[in-house]
Amino acid sequence: MEFLTETKIINESRQGEVYSDTSAKAELTSRSNRKFLLETYGCQMNFSDSEIVASVLSGEGYSPTTDYSTTDLILLNTCSIRENAELKIFQRLKELNVMKKKKPGLLIGILGCMAERLKHRLLEEEKIVDIVVGPDAYRDLPKLVSLAEGGEKGINVLLSREETYADISPVRIHSNGITAFISIMRGCDNMCSFCVVPFTRGRERSRNPETIVKEAKELFDKGFNEVTLLGQNVDSYNWSDTTHKLNFSGLLEKVAIIHPELRVRFMTSHPKDMSDEVLLTMKKYDNLCKAVHLPVQSGSTRILELMKREYTREWYLDRIKSIRNILGEDCGITTDIMAGFCTETEEDHQQTLSLMEQVNFDYAYTFVYSERPGTLAERNFKDDIPEEIKKRRLQEIIALQNKCSLISNQKDLHKRYQVLIESVSKKSSAFLYGRNSQNKGVVFPKDENKFGEYVEVEVLDYSIGTLKGVVITNNKSLAQVTF
Repeated sequence: MEFLTETKIINESRQGEVYSDTSAKAELTSRSNRKFLLETYGCQMNFSDSEIVASVLSGEGYSPTTDYSTTDLILLNTCSIRENAELKIFQRLKELNVMKKKKPGLLIGILGCMAERLKHRLLEEEKIVDIVVGPDAYRDLPKLVSLAEGGEKGINVLLSREETYADISPVRIHSNGITAFISIMRGCDNMCSFCVVPFTRGRERSRNPETIVKEAKELFDKGFNEVTLLGQNVDSYNWSDTTHKLNFSGLLEKVAIIHPELRVRFMTSHPKDMSDEVLLTMKKYDNLCKAVHLPVQSGSTRILELMKREYTREWYLDRIKSIRNILGEDCGITTDIMAGFCTETEEDHQQTLSLMEQVNFDYAYTFVYSERPGTLAERNFKDDIPEEIKKRRLQEIIALQNKCSLISNQKDLHKRYQVLIESVSKKSSAFLYGRNSQNKGVVFPKDENKFGEYVEVEVLDYSIGTLKGVVITNNKSLAQVTF
């Protein structure tokens, strides 16, 4: 498969121009009062990428802000996974156009997957956009911003087979100071027929493990107590050089041994690549969280084949069995489920529902199939399921998942979990919020506990989405509380 590669021809009058140290310093000084604002949409990978962007721009003298009235540059880090995600961005561009008319000189940039997929439309039809930068070209941002400041369009959507940003220390603009994302690989070699990721993020490449471990150590030294290792398919992580090779299980172990109080999570796993070796490593270290996000997409082997997922219903259920056998029934399992893929029959839909009941997922990200231009499904199949049927099937999936989530949380009643405190509860300032190893949200009375601390919580109540409890000290409840 040939991936799209394109880069904007930089203003020919500036090509080959040599800057003196004096002019370079002057340019950096002029940027020292420049501010940028990042809006991030989509997956955790995009949030991680935004932190790389922030680092690149900060290194050139720009400073991040959340104040729209003072910013000089607004960057939207975008998602193309579904049509609604793109429609949201185009609506946002209309809103920003109003802002730009009131503030001459304000620059607008599109980053990420939409930049790669819709570069021509963004520049030719959406006149508001000044900068278009793909996921592998963030190092070029300062140069492209300079072009835009001079009245030119700055574009680079070149996809790379090597870029991992391994040497860039992210600026944690999205972090609470307790948890952080670490990107361990980029791109994807899986060609799922419904997915645009291989076309927008390029081929799969793994990051040097030493840089990953170094980043995790630095985060822990700065007070972060949890990291999440990110990749489109972390199970296919595979680093090799002239001296050694390392797979995902080996990388997990390297990060786990940094410190027992550094929690380690990861996402996303692919069912065809999730190995028992990874599960056994998770079992070996208490600080490797006992939670697996394993997208199934459909419970029908026929539909999975059309999706080019490279596993069957039976294979997926075998992976679930291994997770339960090795990590225990308490291990958290979440998934992605799609309703209304091409040719999906009522029988296929019922197979999805029956798989959900069999596994009893803790949580599921659910959505209807959205045909994406350029994908294998768009080229080879007809999007033939009426919207009303897609929506009805989705609602049945959501209703069943709510039931499964309630059953899952009910099983946690009166159990005790170690919880890392992350924030104040969204519903009440009298309560704190954290997650247990199984990635379930837990709320409990505030008392004297502080953010970033580990506490033992006994579960006294639950809802579909949350466990509710009290902190335990010396095997006694610190407080009795009515929820």
